[in-house]
Amino acid sequence: MSNIERFDVGPRLSEMAVHNGVVYLAGQVPEDASADIKGQTEQVLAMIDKLLARAGSDKTKILRAQLYIADTADLAGMNAAWDAWVPAGHTPPRATVQALLAKPEWKIEIVITAAV
Repeated sequence: MSNIERFDVGPRLSEMAVHNGVVYLAGQVPEDASADIKGQTEQVLAMIDKLLARAGSDKTKILRAQLYIADTADLAGMNAAWDAWVPAGHTPPRATVQALLAKPEWKIEIVITAAV
């Protein structure tokens, strides 16, 4: 059985786990919730970059992306940030759904699974 390595372990969740060459990120949310959807998305994507780097991975190795947005009216702004971030030729399978997020000021939460 392979070991599971957990990062930033808290009482409720870990920010990331690595098992069998796959990294699983917890839902990432913006630090500055006063930003618009594009700004919040850019913050979250930067956080994802940092976490993937810590695991020895990067955005070209994303296996699946799950995006949760509070309002589908924000799709264009979210997609603008996403399209500027995701490398051409490495667009991962993605699902985007409208969801009630844990804090009303959050406009987006992103969950990533990637190869190491």
